[in-house]
Amino acid sequence: MVFGKWMMAACMVAAMAAGAQAAPPTSGNPILPGWYADPEAAVFGNRYWIFPTTSQPYDAQTTFDAFSSPDLLHWTKHPDVLNAKAVPWAKRAMWAPAVVQNKGRYYFFFAANDIQKDGELGGIGVAVADRPEGPYQDLLGKPLVGAFHNGAQPIDQFVFHDDDGAWYMIYGGWKHANIVRLKDDFTDVQPLADGTLFKEITPAPEYVEGSLMFKRGGRYYFMWSEGGWGSPDYSVAYAIADAPTGPFTRIGKVLQQDAAIATSAGHHSVIQVPGTDRWYIVYHRRPLGETDRNHRVTAIERMDFDAQGHILPVKITHTGVPGDPLP
Repeated sequence: MVFGKWMMAACMVAAMAAGAQAAPPTSGNPILPGWYADPEAAVFGNRYWIFPTTSQPYDAQTTFDAFSSPDLLHWTKHPDVLNAKAVPWAKRAMWAPAVVQNKGRYYFFFAANDIQKDGELGGIGVAVADRPEGPYQDLLGKPLVGAFHNGAQPIDQFVFHDDDGAWYMIYGGWKHANIVRLKDDFTDVQPLADGTLFKEITPAPEYVEGSLMFKRGGRYYFMWSEGGWGSPDYSVAYAIADAPTGPFTRIGKVLQQDAAIATSAGHHSVIQVPGTDRWYIVYHRRPLGETDRNHRVTAIERMDFDAQGHILPVKITHTGVPGDPLP
């Protein structure tokens, strides 16, 4: 009898151990070491890429690192892929990368100098390289957008490639969002279908910054950040429309702080695994107890949809996501 009970207990322990061993490894959060924010996520070839802001005081925020992974679990750092030394007009406050591939080259859009009014030098720039890891060099010798239009500060740009081949840039701060259509070589903007160059698409009074757009099921999803980036209530909301120019009406928040995990969860990007309907949200947040507004880290979670195509609320975690190798 004693031996039988011992065997039963041993089998239970072995089964529990086997179950524990079978649990898939996860990325953990944060996924990148160091202070990084405003992550741009992309898939180029057989690797995932993250291009974040190096989160430092504005005068020191003049260089970008990149990170790549085959599976969302193991990340390789590519240091100093773009530096202000390669952009003669950029002196400080470089942030919010947006990186796309176009005709075999890679284009790195960024904000620089944090201009406060027209006449100051700065705004949204673009650099180019032959590889995702750079090194990137300034494309234009000046900002692509260097002035205020419709009240939008020229920052926090996102570049969206539509199914018909059109390239759009959505950007803005100070509670105003604009969309522009880019020339195919990214050297300038060109008129939209209605003839305007800078069309305001601010989706709601709560809009602040951090624009992003993607397409799913034939509809356009516009996401953005609300609240102050240095405040605990920083968060992400979204809207859906039938055209990239809207009109957009706010649906609600999908990402926000959790007092047990982290605060200031916002300024995100998304990844769709090619050929699938698997989506991830990559975002920054502030660890509990941190009071320095530049102490931000990059995290990742699954992003799912309901039957109507609405984005389900994202729960922020310390766990992160299981591996998802690219073919």
